[in-house]
Amino acid sequence: MKVFDGKKAAQEYMSKHTLAFSTPELTLMRFAFWLGDTVPDPENKENSLPRMLTFMVEQDFAPILIDDDKYEPSGAVKSSNVYGNAFSQTTKDGKFCSECGTTLSNTAKFCPECGTTQD
Repeated sequence: MKVFDGKKAAQEYMSKHTLAFSTPELTLMRFAFWLGDTVPDPENKENSLPRMLTFMVEQDFAPILIDDDKYEPSGAVKSSNVYGNAFSQTTKDGKFCSECGTTLSNTAKFCPECGTTQD
């Protein structure tokens, strides 16, 4: 079965393109356009094909497909000091960390997420 080798495609793109002054969205959009560019067919130089097809590789097994309706994130990133804790819950009798936004008890001296001293 032939499958798309996305890792190899991304590595080739990253090695040939600068990412300076680029947002993740812009980088992804440029990568998608780059994959869709027409290039000479490696097997028949007289023909051309989308660059994406040059990254097709033969594998002995079917890839694992992710069902978007049933997909549950692993929770590998639970919080970020920039954006706060994604799993915070609001409570009427608590307070929030001034650094990361985690919900705290009124008596908390330190934030359990980021360790910031609380007032």
